[in-house]
Amino acid sequence: MKVSCWIALFVLVLSVGACSHSKPKPLVPLELAYGAKAETIALNSQATQAFLTGQMAEAKNLFAQVVAAAPDSGQAHYNYALTLNALGQTDQARQEFITAANLAPGDKVIWDSPALRPFGNPAAPKGPAREHPYGTSRPTVGSGPR
Repeated sequence: MKVSCWIALFVLVLSVGACSHSKPKPLVPLELAYGAKAETIALNSQATQAFLTGQMAEAKNLFAQVVAAAPDSGQAHYNYALTLNALGQTDQARQEFITAANLAPGDKVIWDSPALRPFGNPAAPKGPAREHPYGTSRPTVGSGPR
């Protein structure tokens, strides 16, 4: 009886842990910040629809027009970078993501972009240095793997 209770508890703990992991949110274009011109907002909406329907070449051209119309908009650069990233133009996309982050310093969505995600949160404390996986001392007789 006790063994079956322990097994049930173990299975319950494993299932709760497996359910708590959530999938990352899909990257979608952002709306332009308050104060953008109506024509630019309409163009951004049209480009967003093209992006969401998978018409990446058209979305790239439209987002390039949005960036030209609103060069100081971090959201415009972010949307253009998303499209470039989806098309596999990662070097140019990375530059656009960095430009977007510089133009919108407080925007969490932009700062969590694919180009900046590998660097993590600069405010987060760094963990202890990792030990070399194979050790640094010479093996001795009878010393197996660590």
